[in-house]
Amino acid sequence: MTYAPFDLAGKTALITGGNRGIGLGMAKALAASNANVAIWCRNAASADDAIAELKTLGTGDAKAWSVDVSDEQSVIDGMAATNAWTGRLDTVIANAGVSARGIPFIEQDTKTYHDVIKVNLDGAYWTLREAAKVMVERAENGDPGGSLIGTASMAAIEGAARNQAYAATKGGLISMIKATAVELARYGIRANSILPGWIATDMTSQSQGNDKFEDNVIKRVPLRRWGEPEDFGGIAVYLASEASSFHTGDTLLVDGGYCIF
Repeated sequence: MTYAPFDLAGKTALITGGNRGIGLGMAKALAASNANVAIWCRNAASADDAIAELKTLGTGDAKAWSVDVSDEQSVIDGMAATNAWTGRLDTVIANAGVSARGIPFIEQDTKTYHDVIKVNLDGAYWTLREAAKVMVERAENGDPGGSLIGTASMAAIEGAARNQAYAATKGGLISMIKATAVELARYGIRANSILPGWIATDMTSQSQGNDKFEDNVIKRVPLRRWGEPEDFGGIAVYLASEASSFHTGDTLLVDGGYCIF
């Protein structure tokens, strides 16, 4: 028999950037645990294949919306539409992100810096704020609880050379999550950060298969491999479930042991 709290039937989870990579890995696990799964991406049509697959995995429904998280009004409108879909939001994962990795610090331009902040930090702020409004209102009407999750990065706590803008946004996200965990705990709302390590996604495609990178970095990972998007399914289900009802304000590393070696 499945551990009862991990059955998410009747709950709705939203993942920004959930049509690929880590976001899709989490979405699949949530769908397989019977949650209704909402995906935000810039173009909802790009999520057609993902939505079709998600609908086959559990008893819940799945739907995608075109939402640009770097635009405040788009986030506000998207949250209202997503909440109206099933009438509730139980878990919201601010996962959408971009990187400008590979440019030496002294050559980085301010536009690129601001572009990264707009998606990774402003977008997460607006997403979590609007989700919090929905959850607080529900709590005040007698139905407390909810889980807010930020996909941060190992770059927030390690020296991320040539990736200053990205690292700054992820460090900021961790602080935002901690502040939110303290403020919203009275409503039964939890807030936690997930910190991926070296994961095989589009964002790291240039490093995958690079012999020098594999020798210098991936061989340092104690588990001796790249992480995969599917490695984030379990932590997503746990944080979305009542099994984590007393777990808040944490930063959860999923890095194969890289940061301790």
